[in-house]
Amino acid sequence: MDKEQVRTIGLDQLPEERWAIVAGVTVPTLASDHVLVLRLLELGFVPGERVQVVREARPGRDPVAVRLGHTTFALRRHEAAFIQVTPSV
Repeated sequence: MDKEQVRTIGLDQLPEERWAIVAGVTVPTLASDHVLVLRLLELGFVPGERVQVVREARPGRDPVAVRLGHTTFALRRHEAAFIQVTPSV
């Protein structure tokens, strides 16, 4: 991998207590998910924002508690997968 390439992953793949930077939000293929993605953007999941997975539910890891700024959200893994992040080093 080239040093200038930035590796992004879905927020649903970020380990607990790890910080990341939002790289973008994936455009959904299903029309039913368009409203969901718009809501995520309205909540502040926009490029450049710091985000952290605080906890995952046990068992099953769904939902995940996510910190964005001073607010904590509970997102289903399906929702978190739309948010692309760059893990902090």
